[in-house]
Amino acid sequence: MRRFRLAAYVTSFLFAATAALTGATAAQASDSSAAAATGYVALGDSYSSGVGAGSYDSGSGDCKRSTKAYPALWAAAHSPSSFSFAACSGARTGDVLAGQLGSLGSGTGLVSISIGGNDAGFADVMTTCVLYSESTCVNRVNEARAYVTSTLPGKLDQVYSAISSRAPSAHVVVLGYPRFYKLGGSCLAGLSETERSAINGAADLLNATTAKRVAAHGFTFGDVTSTFSGHEICSGSAWLHSVNWTNIGESYHPTAAGQSGGYLPVLTSAA
Repeated sequence: MRRFRLAAYVTSFLFAATAALTGATAAQASDSSAAAATGYVALGDSYSSGVGAGSYDSGSGDCKRSTKAYPALWAAAHSPSSFSFAACSGARTGDVLAGQLGSLGSGTGLVSISIGGNDAGFADVMTTCVLYSESTCVNRVNEARAYVTSTLPGKLDQVYSAISSRAPSAHVVVLGYPRFYKLGGSCLAGLSETERSAINGAADLLNATTAKRVAAHGFTFGDVTSTFSGHEICSGSAWLHSVNWTNIGESYHPTAAGQSGGYLPVLTSAA
């Protein structure tokens, strides 16, 4: 009698455990199917379009969308039901609002975006720091910091609100920017440590400011600082182009390795 009861108990336990495991597996499969059934829209600036990674789509013109950019890599790996690559080199918040939101809709399940660097004057800051004195560089960085603190939050809010309005069911991942320089690194020429430190500090402020607005809208912030750690300019293993006089537009942008090793893992984790 005892053996029968014990056998019945064990059988019931194994059945329940198997049912629970099967149910969990089915739920996971259902979640994966639901994720695969939604569309992915990639918005943003040159860090999202893939400037610096090469292998540009000839049809993208001056937007320079690369097949090695993290949105294209993510789409290739996960096969969303649809993929719209709208990110464009040089884009500011106003450009996103004016020309990148057309593919968003009720069927959009994932949106990624990096934006704000051009609003803050990224290109002009780096040009100033490369061509002029240390004090001129630091002053220009401080001007950019003031803009990030006072004006950029409102512009980011406009973009994020527009995304929510057009794609209310989407999971939105906002990617940040890496620090440019490894301080005390291997560079023997170029900018001073003071200039490099000021530029890094501005990147940190831009990320922190963006992250606050992202949280306020219920989005996810993808911080790439850690994935780029050890791969900054002057690190000896840089995933960022330094100044490139033969192709100035690629200066201070991620390489193909920066897209695949710095950005893609962050989007994959956040998405």
